[in-house]
Amino acid sequence: MPASSAAAPSPTDAAAATATAARPKSAPQKSMEKLGLRRDIDLALHLPLRYEDETRVVPIAAARPGVAVQVEGVVREAQVEFRPRRQLVVRIEDSAGDELVLRFLHFYPSHQKSFAPGQLVRVRGEPRGGFFGLEMVHPTFKAVQPGAPLAASLTPVYPASAQLPQAYLRKAIAAALARAPLHELLPPGSVPRGLPPLREALNYLHHPPPDASLAALEEHAHPAWQRLKFEELLAQQLSQAQARQERELLRAPPLRAGAGGLHEKLLAALPFQLTGAQQRVAEEIAQDIGRGVPMHRLLQGDVGSGKTVVAALAAAVAIDAGWQCALMAPTEILAEQHFRKLVGWLEPLGIRVAWLTGSVKGKARKQQLEAAASGEAGLIVGTHAVIEDKVRFARLGLAIVDEQHRFGVQQRLELRRKLAHDGLEPHLLMMSATPIPRTLAMSYFADLALSTIDELPPGRTPVVTKVFGDARREDVIERIRDEVAQGRQVYWVCPLVEESEALDLQNATDTHAQLSAALPGVMVGLLHGRMPAAEKAAVMSLFTGGSMCLLVATTVIEVGVDVPNASLMVIEHAERFGLSQLHQLRGRVGRGAVASVCVLLYTAPLSETGKARLRAMAETTDGFEIARRDLEIRGPGEFMGARQSGSALLRFADLQEDSALLQQARALAPRLLLEQPAAAQAQVDRWLGGKAEFLKA
Repeated sequence: MPASSAAAPSPTDAAAATATAARPKSAPQKSMEKLGLRRDIDLALHLPLRYEDETRVVPIAAARPGVAVQVEGVVREAQVEFRPRRQLVVRIEDSAGDELVLRFLHFYPSHQKSFAPGQLVRVRGEPRGGFFGLEMVHPTFKAVQPGAPLAASLTPVYPASAQLPQAYLRKAIAAALARAPLHELLPPGSVPRGLPPLREALNYLHHPPPDASLAALEEHAHPAWQRLKFEELLAQQLSQAQARQERELLRAPPLRAGAGGLHEKLLAALPFQLTGAQQRVAEEIAQDIGRGVPMHRLLQGDVGSGKTVVAALAAAVAIDAGWQCALMAPTEILAEQHFRKLVGWLEPLGIRVAWLTGSVKGKARKQQLEAAASGEAGLIVGTHAVIEDKVRFARLGLAIVDEQHRFGVQQRLELRRKLAHDGLEPHLLMMSATPIPRTLAMSYFADLALSTIDELPPGRTPVVTKVFGDARREDVIERIRDEVAQGRQVYWVCPLVEESEALDLQNATDTHAQLSAALPGVMVGLLHGRMPAAEKAAVMSLFTGGSMCLLVATTVIEVGVDVPNASLMVIEHAERFGLSQLHQLRGRVGRGAVASVCVLLYTAPLSETGKARLRAMAETTDGFEIARRDLEIRGPGEFMGARQSGSALLRFADLQEDSALLQQARALAPRLLLEQPAAAQAQVDRWLGGKAEFLKA
């Protein structure tokens, strides 16, 4: 998570900013700003990547190939040689008479001046065996006087850029560290036992003593690291707790289901029975929207667990109470899938469902907008077009956002602002087929109420997953022939639409041509994101109607396509997809009573991450286990979507490794808000600054 300054800049910050504004910025200053290093606190929290040990000098005779050391010696000879290319070759000799060759393939006249014969130099680098004995290639070096003191602490090496020399950055950070407002904000006794004060922790991490454990520093296990992680986790927990508190003060329309109301009529009309899990979460949502406080609930359920019908029941309650409901989905295909189901369930009950996407134009669009604005439409379904400026609602009380991680923060904030009515906030139900691992739910979704559909409807068949190298492609095509001969349908998913110089992947168009040639007499369709909406709709209609047997598609079919007769899913270049995306795609088959297979085709060689993903897919179909492994492999960013405004979620802490610190921060946050609200706010300001708003979206 991006570090920010304390609530107000220090006087030294303000003076420095005024002085800086008065003169042109140097290249290093511009580079620092690009890295977000504008204030003292930013610099203080810019921690080293690694450390170099310049606290001691090793005799040349004790230096070993491949082990970085610092040596000291007198320059005996320095000359430019041409063998085979121009290079500066320097020979130094230490006090014991042992020699070391320094070799520079890139050098400047200043290098030659530093290596004047007779000059004492300190050199640091990794020795290697050379033709004339030990040598160092491009070591760091400096000319010194005899008896010059050694560094008192390990030398930090910071994340930087080519225009930002380490020496400049070290000096800037050391100065900022002395000025930064790093006073203790937390009351005594609230920091876990054994962790140092914040200023002490940062001083240690920037300038570790010579005897510091490099392993503890590099693995972020040292108490100084633990203190930073705790501070960051606490700020994040406080921000979430504040969001909960603020929401409790807001008002929303109480949406209560009456006896014999729409939701009961809908239940009676459904051609299937709800599962126990669906009944439970529908009741949780009904209780929540019945209060006068805005619901902020995440409904999670594995692929195919039946979230749409739960959303329909919530919409029926809202409409019965005299309010409108909007359902927003990230893609037109998913929005249309919801629309078809909801029209089928709700229109027989007298509810008009409006349809708003980017492809609805002209007179049709005007009619849909009027239906929403007049209140004639009780339910409005669409893509992000639902939150465009021209869209008005008569009385909108419930907003449902599907696949919420696919929407940006700004879009969700826009939705909330748009729906405000007479000082009331809408109830918000977010849905996700990517289950949230427990550690993530405890941290970044801590301000949400969580409902989980943890059972699949009866009749769903488990999907067998097979992993094949690309050499088995012909075998896979043979399997497609068998499936089609039995009247089944097949998906073939490709990761790209057109050729890319960066990725040597077969595109969807080529694959469509190849499969059409290999399977004469079989109708093979093509579906990708760049097709006109009408063309997409025509292709999907042929496939869902059963006349098209094989559909070659990009990931536009990831969510929202429901064809019970589809029994085989082939995912080409599976190593290029994220784990949750592979799981979503696999969920397009196994939706009927037919035994289904998902084939993951990969191209060697596989990276470690690629191997881990494919192994996870082959070993489990449990969405929660998939989510846990995905968090392990990739970290939490993908689960959050743009909730964090595109920045890294946690800069110092790790949800997997630091769960004990997360528990402590979670326990302290509500107590601190209650007993020391000023300290709590200062903590959020220091660590999150303006980012706190994005965590509440």
